[in-house]
Amino acid sequence: MASNKKIIEEVSGWLRVFDDGTVDRTWTGPPEAEFLMKSVPPHEEFIEGVATRDVTINPNTGLAVRIYIPEKNTDGQNNKNKLPLILHFHGGGFSISQANWYMYYHFYARLVRTTCAVCVSVYLPLAPEHKLPAACDEAYAAFLWLSAVARGESSESWLETYADFRQVFLIGDSTGGNLVHHVAARAGSTDIQPMQLLGGIALHPGFQRAEPSKSFLEMPEIPLLTRDMINKFMSLALPIGSTKDHPITCPMGPLALPLTTLKLPPMLVVVAENDLLRDSELEYCEAMKEAKKDVEVLINHGMGHSFYFDKLAIDMDPKTATQVDKLFEEITNFINKH
Repeated sequence: MASNKKIIEEVSGWLRVFDDGTVDRTWTGPPEAEFLMKSVPPHEEFIEGVATRDVTINPNTGLAVRIYIPEKNTDGQNNKNKLPLILHFHGGGFSISQANWYMYYHFYARLVRTTCAVCVSVYLPLAPEHKLPAACDEAYAAFLWLSAVARGESSESWLETYADFRQVFLIGDSTGGNLVHHVAARAGSTDIQPMQLLGGIALHPGFQRAEPSKSFLEMPEIPLLTRDMINKFMSLALPIGSTKDHPITCPMGPLALPLTTLKLPPMLVVVAENDLLRDSELEYCEAMKEAKKDVEVLINHGMGHSFYFDKLAIDMDPKTATQVDKLFEEITNFINKH
């Protein structure tokens, strides 16, 4: 029977919103890229040096995480052998993506091998069904769950065995980078002992203003990020009546808490030279420095938004592969020195 549903909003390739409120996120872009959006089942046996499991941490809301552990140094019998713990928030304009997609699996499996760390990746609620601040609240709920495990108030066997809760880092790509800032800011005013938040890593964060920046207006678009995609994702995700000056998208803007008032850990902000969002990301970095915050900036020269997920380019283009290698090296250095 033919459906009478009408599409009322569409983000080319990524999603279609229908007049009855339902959303179809079936990939309709280039078929050769579809594998990046395929889900990877969890595997508790080690494959290429990494094991994964999915855990529901709040049965009432359905909040779940994917945990990655590396094969080496996983005896975990004493604190000396325990590993840094990285909490990951995925991107996708707050509207698409799942923590189990191959693009994330490929990157974060490599990250735990390279850094010899445990990674917990959060399955975030998506807009428009769950508008902001839903993703922010659930990201923070996952962070509080880690602190509950650290205190023995909640239980997760892999984390209890392998993770050093005194070495916790946040990492987020694209709009997940926005969540790194906001979870870190909330954590700064919360007693999370004995857990210690040592740093935040924002990879090409989705910082924006209502007034478009020069890079947003003039930078060439790439398939992974177009102006239309950004504008539509934000209109789906932001609360009704809000603009991109909302504190979640513009933490350096006048509607956000002043950065000087926030207790933030050291931050590594990674900016792609050819990113539409470059200028607003750099504006955030400058605002952080002016607020006397500890912020390091890494520029990916010649690269576009989220290039590190494009496995086709990484496999075929030595320049891209070299930049990805450098990115992993800098993330590892940041974790090791904090």
